[in-house]
Amino acid sequence: MASVALKSFIGLRQSTPEKPHFVTQTKANPNPKSLRRFYVAAAKTSPKINGRNLRVAVVGGGPAGGSAAETLAKGGVETFLFERKLDNCKPCGGAIPLCMVGEFDLPLDLIDRRVTKMKMISPSNVAVDIGQTLKPHEYIGMVRREVLDAYLRDRAAENGANVINGLVMKLELPKERNAPYVLHYTSYDGKKGGIGEKKTLEVDAVIGADGANSRVAKAIDAGDYDYAIAFQERIKIPDDKMVYYENLAEMYVGDDVSPDFYGWVFPKCDHVAVGTGTVTHKADIKKFQIATRNRAKDKILGGKIIRVEAHPIPEHPRPRRLAGRVALVGDAAGYVTKCSGEGIYFAAKSGRMCAEAIVEGSENGKRMVEESDLRKYLEKWDKTYWPTYKVLDVLQKVFYRSNPAREAFVEMCADEYVQKMTFDSYLYKKVVPGNPLEDLKLAVNTIGSLVRANALRREMDKVSL
Repeated sequence: MASVALKSFIGLRQSTPEKPHFVTQTKANPNPKSLRRFYVAAAKTSPKINGRNLRVAVVGGGPAGGSAAETLAKGGVETFLFERKLDNCKPCGGAIPLCMVGEFDLPLDLIDRRVTKMKMISPSNVAVDIGQTLKPHEYIGMVRREVLDAYLRDRAAENGANVINGLVMKLELPKERNAPYVLHYTSYDGKKGGIGEKKTLEVDAVIGADGANSRVAKAIDAGDYDYAIAFQERIKIPDDKMVYYENLAEMYVGDDVSPDFYGWVFPKCDHVAVGTGTVTHKADIKKFQIATRNRAKDKILGGKIIRVEAHPIPEHPRPRRLAGRVALVGDAAGYVTKCSGEGIYFAAKSGRMCAEAIVEGSENGKRMVEESDLRKYLEKWDKTYWPTYKVLDVLQKVFYRSNPAREAFVEMCADEYVQKMTFDSYLYKKVVPGNPLEDLKLAVNTIGSLVRANALRREMDKVSL
């Protein structure tokens, strides 16, 4: 299976879906094991930096921060990566698309499970099997965040990034052009518990990858956004029940598990992750979690909860994602998709794209960067991914608004064409153009499902009166 999967990644290993704006020059490398480095040939008007390279701080050591730090370090930028909890386990379903494995050169042993089957389960417990259109080499990867995040940070360090076990408390903005940003942080390097050491660091630019409660975002007045609360339990279930989830994931929809999101059971190495989320009813999150557990109870019977996790997840991009020489990526920028709640790939991708813009703008760390250099990252990001976010936003608004609408959504998911379009878009992160005739048939079927859903809702309203 591994050899088949490896062959399938040929052609996927690239930095971005488009060719970068800078050119890569091949240079002799005495260490054949090291990864390629970026060398930029460009004309710039910004001042050269004398006696050192450009210094950039990446705040936050998740997929966004780790990917950004690696790209910066490989590109000749002096890089400082801050992470407070090096063993942090974010309450995340942990699903990654196939293209991420190739694009980010992830070793296959990082992937706990290769999901080739999914069950979408409606409010009335009608289950639809999804995955019949997957090709033999295609799957959704399931990872543990503590494993993935640590790997990306370690790889950044291997390429020259300075990883600091510390918590950034304040970002002091410069008062003059090209003056440094000052980070005030508490260092825990070499400390086992207790109070850390107060320190400061001056840098030329900052990438905020510090999640939904980003201090970097607050420092640049990036504005607020709606956010969901995700609640997840890691549950160790009996071996005979784990066989059921060997390559299967489940998604539950209904007012009981979430009024505006979904519940999930995703397989990990030796346990399952059971969780849910909500934006509109955060105070009831534990009630929704109990309902999710109850919906899956026969399949997780005898399980033992080994970890409980909760975390905020952004619902849309912040009003401002860039100010001066500071840019936001990942959850700090608000790059979690509606409907699916996916964020790992988009976090890593945004971190890399932002770092690439800095490498390009600084000529591999030799020149000072300006806001215009970082803005290229935002322009490219919005151009590439705006359609994906818009489509998923519309789907959530149409199908997550009531139980009848969710029943229609699950009914629609049984359609083979819908499954093919969904998986092709998810696995390769592109909005796939459809077949006009099939699109028309899908539109008719969707309207029919919604009409039946609305009729059902009216009947339910009569009963409740």
